[in-house]
Amino acid sequence: MFYREAGDFKKSYAEDNQTFPLKLDRYGYYLLMAVAFGVVPFFINDYWASAILIPFLVWSIAALGLNILGGYCGQISLGSGGFMAVGAYTTYKLMTSFPDLNMFVIVLLSGVVTAMVGLIFGLPSLRIKGFYLAVATLAAQFFLVWMFNKFGWFYNYSASGQITAPAREVFGFEVTGATATASAKYLFCLVLVVGLAWLARNLTRGRIGRSWMAIRDMDIAAEIIGVNPLKTKLLAFAISSFFIGVAGALFFSVYLGAIEVGEAFGIQKSFLLLFMVIIGGLGTIFGSFIGAAFLVLMPVLLKNIMVGQLNFPIDIAAHLEFVLVGLFIMITLVLEPRGIAQLWRFAKAKLRLWPFPH
Repeated sequence: MFYREAGDFKKSYAEDNQTFPLKLDRYGYYLLMAVAFGVVPFFINDYWASAILIPFLVWSIAALGLNILGGYCGQISLGSGGFMAVGAYTTYKLMTSFPDLNMFVIVLLSGVVTAMVGLIFGLPSLRIKGFYLAVATLAAQFFLVWMFNKFGWFYNYSASGQITAPAREVFGFEVTGATATASAKYLFCLVLVVGLAWLARNLTRGRIGRSWMAIRDMDIAAEIIGVNPLKTKLLAFAISSFFIGVAGALFFSVYLGAIEVGEAFGIQKSFLLLFMVIIGGLGTIFGSFIGAAFLVLMPVLLKNIMVGQLNFPIDIAAHLEFVLVGLFIMITLVLEPRGIAQLWRFAKAKLRLWPFPH
C-alpha cells in the first residue's frame, strides 16, 4: 500500500532513467545519507568505528572495484589482495615523502598508481579468459606480495618490515594516526565511499558500462558490433584496480594504521573480496555493499553471540565462526545464485504489486 508507482509521474527521459525512479526510494536514500553524515558521527565510538563501520566502508570500495571487473566486464581476478597492497604501500611512500600533501590527494593518487599496475596485469586478459585468467591474476597476487617483502625501499628499510601510517589532518581533523578520532576517520571514509559509488554507478549506466556488459555476455559479438576488446578490458582492469587501490590505502592508513604485507594482504583477502561480490550479487552496485556488510557484520555478530552470550572458548568460537560463515554462504548461493541483491529486487517487485498476484 505504501510502495507504489501510482501518482509518481515522469516528465522526461532523464527522470525515468534516474537511479531511484520511485519517490520512496529517493526519500529513503536521502534519509540514509542524512543519518550517515548528520547523526552517526555524533554517536560513533571506537568499537563501532574499528569493528564495524570503517571496515564495512573500506571493503565496500574494494567490492565495488572487483564487481566492475567481474560482475560487469566478466573478467575473473584473484589478485585483489596484491592490488590492495599496492595502494597501501603507495600511500605510505607518499605520506612519508610528501608530509604536506592532502590526504584525499594521497589516497586518490594511490588509486591511480594501482590502476597503472592493474593495466599491466590486465594484459593477459586479451588472450586468455576464465580460469586461466584467474590463475594469471593469482600470479600477480603472489608476485606483488613477494616484491613488497623483498625490497626494503617500499617500507623505508624498517628492520621489522612493518609500516606505520603517520598522523595526517584533513580540514584540521586528524584522520590517521593514534590520536585520530572515530568520527573523523569514519567521515573521511564515508566521503570517499559516496563519491566512488556515484562514479561507479554512472560508469556502469553509460556507454562504458554497456561496452563492459557486451564483452561479458559475448565478446566475439561485441567486437563485431564495434566494441574494442583491448580498450574495454584494460579500462575495466584499470578502474577496478583504482577502486581496490583506494580501498588498500584506507585499509592501511585509516583502518589498521600499521601493517605487514604478508599478513595483511595475503591470498585470503582476495578470496574474501571475491566472496563479498558473489554473495552480494554480480553486476550490481547495491550488491557490493550487501556483500561487504554480510562478511563484515556476520563474523562480529557470531563472535558476540558465541563468546559474549554462550561463553564459548575463543579458539573454538574462531573455528565455529569460519564454519558458520561458510554455511551461510552456501545457503545463500543455493537459494539465489545471483546474490542477495537479486532477492532484494524480487522482494521489491512483489511489494510494488501486493496484494495482487504476479
